[in-house]
Amino acid sequence: MSLEANPLVRDWLRVDGDRLVVRTGKVDIGQRITTALVRIAAEELSVPVAQIDVDEVRTGLSPNEGVTSGSNSIEQSGRALRLACATARAAVFEAAAHFFGVDAGALKLEDGLITHPGANSGYRLLDKVAKLDPAMQVDPNARILPASRVQPVAMTPRHLEDMVRGAFRFLHDIERPGMLHARVVRPPHAAARLKSISPEARNLAANQTLRIVRDGSFLAVAGADEWDVIKSSQTFARGCVWDLGEGMPEAGVFSLLRRNPSIRLPVVEGSPREGESPPAISDPEFSAEFERPYQLHGALAPSAALAEWRDGLLTIHTHSQGIYPLRAAIADSLRLDEDAVELIHAPGSGCYGHNSADDAAFEAALIARSVPETPILLKWTREEEHRWEPVAPAMRVSTSATLDTAGEVEAWSAEVFSDTHRGRPRPGPDRAGPSRLLANRLRATPIEPAPAAPNMAAHGGMHRNLDPIYDFGSTRLVKNLVSDLPLRTSAMRCLGAVANIFALESMMDEMVGRNGVGAVDFRRRHLRDERAVAVLDRLVECAGPQPDADGAGRGIAYAQYKNAMTRVGVCVDLVVNEAAEVKLDRVVIVADAGRIVDPDGLTAQLEGGFAQGASWALFEEVNWDRSGVLSADWESYPVIRFSDIPEIETVLIDRPQERSVGAGEASPGPSVAAIANAVKAATGLRLTRMPFTPDALRAAALRT
Repeated sequence: MSLEANPLVRDWLRVDGDRLVVRTGKVDIGQRITTALVRIAAEELSVPVAQIDVDEVRTGLSPNEGVTSGSNSIEQSGRALRLACATARAAVFEAAAHFFGVDAGALKLEDGLITHPGANSGYRLLDKVAKLDPAMQVDPNARILPASRVQPVAMTPRHLEDMVRGAFRFLHDIERPGMLHARVVRPPHAAARLKSISPEARNLAANQTLRIVRDGSFLAVAGADEWDVIKSSQTFARGCVWDLGEGMPEAGVFSLLRRNPSIRLPVVEGSPREGESPPAISDPEFSAEFERPYQLHGALAPSAALAEWRDGLLTIHTHSQGIYPLRAAIADSLRLDEDAVELIHAPGSGCYGHNSADDAAFEAALIARSVPETPILLKWTREEEHRWEPVAPAMRVSTSATLDTAGEVEAWSAEVFSDTHRGRPRPGPDRAGPSRLLANRLRATPIEPAPAAPNMAAHGGMHRNLDPIYDFGSTRLVKNLVSDLPLRTSAMRCLGAVANIFALESMMDEMVGRNGVGAVDFRRRHLRDERAVAVLDRLVECAGPQPDADGAGRGIAYAQYKNAMTRVGVCVDLVVNEAAEVKLDRVVIVADAGRIVDPDGLTAQLEGGFAQGASWALFEEVNWDRSGVLSADWESYPVIRFSDIPEIETVLIDRPQERSVGAGEASPGPSVAAIANAVKAATGLRLTRMPFTPDALRAAALRT
């Protein structure tokens, strides 16, 4: 956990002149974590937000918080910062009480100034925070301010105005004296290897004063003029001769998920266990298989990185979500000490999951090592991002259930099949970090991808939210880590929760109606959590009357991310038209995230999560053939458009006495499920494979 690894107050706070500087190891990728952290510091220390800065996230300077993932930023970084502020405030109040000769309870803190009614001078809080003992540890039991005592904090999201005005500088905009631009020359597909480069191509490079970097089958072009580098790299690529081998495997991933070897483990209370899996339900009343294809992150801009090798230090600017694990992987790849590698986070295109940022950082490092004392700015193209990023794993979830005489779930079974969701370059045995960097597979001394090991963490990887949130009579849960699948995979927003919630909530709707019970009441019957029931009750209240237009349908779904984080209910009204197109009409989202830190940010996360879930549900699927990935642009890989976004009403249930919990990944799963349930209500067709395209609807209609 973040606080345990970084236990000192100075790990989280420092004072620079008249400014409070917040430290964090979590990076801002558009989820507004830095805005939330500033609000937390302003609340606990009553310092005006205009006086609060956030340190850049940098190895050796920032607290090591691993990877920004799992909706953990508020729970981990936010919690640590709040306790650090509370610890500092208590220490300063104790000193101020001694200074004024009064009890600490008689002091007042406002706008960063501690005062006492009987004194005519103030005690500036930041001056005293700056003088705290550097060895002071954060008190894990420090008394944080209750919401009722917090002064209202109003602030515009950090950097928003610059972004709107086009003045914000992203990683792609960095310029350095003497900098070279670089592009990688990619093989035709992942299994191809470079045999030779034609003399004409070599001469072209020499005539254009370009630098050619080759390490085995890793090939890059660098030069001072970016446009020349782009054109020349394309021409240079045509002079490369590749050994294509057997090409990419062409079998459908869902058939491979059924027949390929797998590591099979039972899951008990959200965690995998060693041992035999329990027997399947012998004669289920309900059964279905739900499938999610390979899908892309679809970042709005391709990945990039800036690297420089100077005086024995490799400095890399990257939009990676895990700079400390990536530093370890790059140092290991290049046989350097970790102290010889420094990573600095720079804003790039936001991404929920593991896209190409880590690969771009390492590729820039490889080029910089070959061209020392020179900054190298490497940019990927849209085609590269689509064809070479690690994709979201395809999944199959096999479900079955029986009901008792009261119409409640007596037995539930869910068995999930998937590739690994842990492709990030993290340290581990057998050079696990380097083995997950794309370029290492192509180098003269390649580091082949290591076989994936099962994720044994609670609600990790493919078994995230496999354990139902509902109170069923008995449950049988099994995970299957399938090997030898076609594409490189890694983490996508929500990991396995989307497919597992899609399966569970679709089956809940299939089981509704045995005793005339509606969809919401059926869920209420199986919930023992009063806060969950409150979310559903508010959802019904806000949803209003059922739609009655031709082809219209309403679907609802409920989930609690990891069965421990934000509770979310989603209601979707949609229409399926005569062309079998699904048109979203109106959406209501109700969420309970505990104590709310940043209401606008929380709303943006929930609504953005719905948009991404809807895109997965209706549009997205990676296609490939023997020659490689075919989904190379926005035409061959369509995503949701602005014209597809419905009216969205988001309702937040604030619980000021409860702890704040993660929300960034809470809404996509129930959003996909609610859309599926609404399609069933509109058409009578139960779609069990994403995406729900017109072709999928027509095929389902022909099967009935």
